[in-house]
This record gives sequence, structure tokens and C-alpha cells, in this order.
Amino acid sequence: MSFLTSISAWIIPCFILLVLLIASIKKLPTYELFVEGGKEGIHMAFRLLPFLLGMIVSIAILRSSGALEAFIHLITPLLVWVGIPPEIIPLALVRPISGTAALGMTAELTNTYGPDSFIGRLAATMQGSTDTTLYILTIYFGAVGIQKMRYALKVGLLADLVGIIASIIIVKLVFG
Repeated sequence: MSFLTSISAWIIPCFILLVLLIASIKKLPTYELFVEGGKEGIHMAFRLLPFLLGMIVSIAILRSSGALEAFIHLITPLLVWVGIPPEIIPLALVRPISGTAALGMTAELTNTYGPDSFIGRLAATMQGSTDTTLYILTIYFGAVGIQKMRYALKVGLLADLVGIIASIIIVKLVFG
């Protein structure tokens, strides 16, 4: 384990040194390029801030308003009939929006039900089988200024739905 810790501590400084070395060999103005990249990064962060803020506020409103819990309470009979634990639905709904919130929910489910429980295994599988579609679209499309993302959104959310359904089926088949 100590060897891996040493590698992880040195990989980024070595990469930076390698980039600087290659830039110096090619006689590029490394410091000026670094400063220019920093300026572009700051400008991009300010351009993306409204998108990120809107997404974070939306998530907070959804969770704190009780709308998420009301929706889950409404569909619980259907979920029980199909054999899906209702406790997993908040994770399935939040995962396409926020990876951090979904990771927190996964940790909470794992702590509550245990890592070897059906819900714990399903949460972990679902966490790895889906992506943060809305976050990705917000960041990547916002960074390059793309306004129309309807097809990417539809395909991304469809992929998330397939990942959720596949997670449920696979965990049921493997772990019963």
C-alpha cells in the first residue's frame, strides 16, 4: 500500500515537470502560456457559475420542499408490487443531476442498510451504472456555448434510465 501511496503523491508533480520539460525543449513560452490558461480558466468559471448555481438551487429546492418524498410516497405501491425498494428512488432521481448528492445518498443507504444488503448493493451498482447527465450537459455545453441540447439530454436521460433498470435487474439476478 505504501508503494501506491508514493506513486499517487508523485504522479501530478512528475506530470507537471514533464509538461514543463517538453515545453522548454520546444522553446515555448511556458510561463506566459500558464498565465494565459489561468485567465481562460477564470473566465470559464465565471461563465459557468450561473448554470452551476441554478442546478444547485434546483436540487436544494427539490429536496427541501418535500416534493421528492411526496413523489416517492405516491409511487411506493407500484414499486413494492414490481419489487423495487422505494428507498432507492431518491438515488435514481438525483443521480442524473448531481454526482455529489448521489454519492451522499449512496453512503447514507450503505450506512443504514449495510453494504451487503440488497439496497446497499443496488445503490452501489446504480451509482456505477449511471452518470450525472444534467451536470455534464451544463458544464460541457455551457463551456462551449451550445444552447440547444435537446437530443443530448434525451439520449443522456435514456441512458440513465437504462442504467437504473439494468442495475435493478442485475442485482436481483445476482443477489436475489
